[in-house]
Amino acid sequence: MRVLTVFLSTLLLITTLPAPAGAKPAPAPPPDVVYQRADFSTGTSEGTTAGDGLAFGSAAGTTSYTDALGTKTWEYARWTGPERAIGFPATELIASWTADVPPGSWLQAETRVRNAEGLTKWYSMGRWSYAEGDILRTSVSGQGDADATIAVDTLVAAEDKQISAYQLRLTLYRTPGSAVTPRVRTSGAMASNVPERKTVPVSPGGGAWGTELSVPRRSQNVHQGHYPEWDGGGEAWCSPTSTTMILGYWDRWPSAQDTAWVDPSDPNPEVDHAARHTYDHAYDGAGNWPFNTAYAGRYGMDGFVTRLRSLTELELLIKAGIPVVTSQSFKKSELPGAGYGTNGHLMAIVGFTATGDVIANDPASSSNTAVRHVYPRAAFENVWLRSSSSGGVTYIIHPPGHALPATTPGLPANW
Repeated sequence: MRVLTVFLSTLLLITTLPAPAGAKPAPAPPPDVVYQRADFSTGTSEGTTAGDGLAFGSAAGTTSYTDALGTKTWEYARWTGPERAIGFPATELIASWTADVPPGSWLQAETRVRNAEGLTKWYSMGRWSYAEGDILRTSVSGQGDADATIAVDTLVAAEDKQISAYQLRLTLYRTPGSAVTPRVRTSGAMASNVPERKTVPVSPGGGAWGTELSVPRRSQNVHQGHYPEWDGGGEAWCSPTSTTMILGYWDRWPSAQDTAWVDPSDPNPEVDHAARHTYDHAYDGAGNWPFNTAYAGRYGMDGFVTRLRSLTELELLIKAGIPVVTSQSFKKSELPGAGYGTNGHLMAIVGFTATGDVIANDPASSSNTAVRHVYPRAAFENVWLRSSSSGGVTYIIHPPGHALPATTPGLPANW
């Protein structure tokens, strides 16, 4: 951890010093990023109770909601978190959560942010239901204005409207008069500012070289054409396939009873199950980042979306026995060993070779046995962290009783 602090601090320092004449430009600094967990004992409650998470206590009112399933009336309880400072001028924000929402209930996560002109309106960051038949699980399009745009699951600040603080609002809905008790177990928000950089310097080791976690291997491609109503498998299912592999590592994936509806000829019904229950009906896909970590929460896991600053940080998680999912884009020539290019792809990082290269369970493979790949450290770090890619987006999924390692000293906590 000391090595990373010195490394990152040096990068931050050299960008502030004038370069000698004729010198190469200094590399851009790593992203500014912070992840903050919600504290349900603070803020304003309208019918919610805090204790073991945030639960529906009593109805604060009723409302109607219309989607393709029709118009229904719901009673709701709501929690509005306090305004929280970010600590740097952020350009993006992603909210994530885990929750128990039985049939007859659902939740909505919202945020509003502060810029130089004041607080914005409330933006929906997702309407989540695990069960089907109550609402269609969905992100909300068409929310853009002069302050920000919602890109599926990410609040993107308008140019020159950087974010200094934010609030979260969680609303729990249930069938009027019922005894159903929806409950949010965890929630939080990741705010970030990813610098413009076409290339990313390779990072030093973080103590996990020679460590490989025993994560089950699942191919998305063996599901090509499966269940077109949930985007048809294959290339479209990289996110739920990666999430499934992580859940399998923790032995927390769906049971045979859960997957009894899947075609018996299917090689890995747990992947179809994840695709079905992460599917975003506005996005028309299973790649919504917070929906994947929320799905993991259905199996008792703590899960959230954040950004990491380097492979050195990722190694801290691997060393602690926690595999992670990363999001990246690249041309075929940019990631040796992949054999394909992609505009956006998720894979599970399960370890590092003895020389520091990345061991990935890459679901974009022809079979389960072909899923394990070794990618050169420098090439992988570049295509994952550069600004034209995801800027280091990661799913961190672990049982509540399995502690996360300490974050990087001297930098805002990003998990």
